Amino acid sequence: MAVDLDPHPTSVVASVRRKSDGVESEVDWGDVSPEELVDAATPWRTFRWYHGQKHYSGAYWSSTERALVIYESRLELARLLLADFDRSVRRILAQPFLLEADVAGARRRHVPDYLLMSDDGPVVVDVKPARRLAKPQVALTFAWTRLVVESRGWRYQIASEPAEPELNNVRFLAGYRRDWLFDDDLLAGLRSVDLHGATLGEAVRCLPGQPEPVVRSAVLHLLWRHHFTVDLSKTLTSRTVLGMRS
Repeated sequence: MAVDLDPHPTSVVASVRRKSDGVESEVDWGDVSPEELVDAATPWRTFRWYHGQKHYSGAYWSSTERALVIYESRLELARLLLADFDRSVRRILAQPFLLEADVAGARRRHVPDYLLMSDDGPVVVDVKPARRLAKPQVALTFAWTRLVVESRGWRYQIASEPAEPELNNVRFLAGYRRDWLFDDDLLAGLRSVDLHGATLGEAVRCLPGQPEPVVRSAVLHLLWRHHFTVDLSKTLTSRTVLGMRS
């Protein structure tokens, strides 16, 4: 997105808050490694709940992190859900660091919303409603942040409203993300059955010796785990056709 001011950043530094004691440390952006950020970082801001607040804040138990990850809006929660569902994402950190840089004649600061450590490298994510992306200050902030992030060969992503059918499906499947709730033998039995091309309704009846509600929950857990694949652009029903992960 074009901005009126030159967004080229100089004198870039990153600050993190240590998990152990909350002490802030500052490093040159060109020197910090993603592993250092993951090991050291705790969320930069402390958010609070209060009557009449405009944003919906909370903490989501991530199956990727096996811990709570914070969010400060429903839109951030949506991106968090999608990251948790993404098998290429190995770590999810909220508000991982503070960036400071000289940009357009002023010292500017920005805390990205998420850092995702993926199989393809680090991904820095900012979350913002689409209607606000054209605002000059938002556009400038995201422009110089993109330059900073991509200067390291990392990816930068601006996340706005996701497609509703996909988000609704992932939100539904997230109810089955806790692996300790499922019997290993039952999951192994489902994995041993060739269900490629079967419908979801047929899959929940494929083990006649087991109660259907239990099998249904296990099938949905395996969908969350990507053992089975489905077209997430359409609402899940008993007629949804299953594929198998290659």
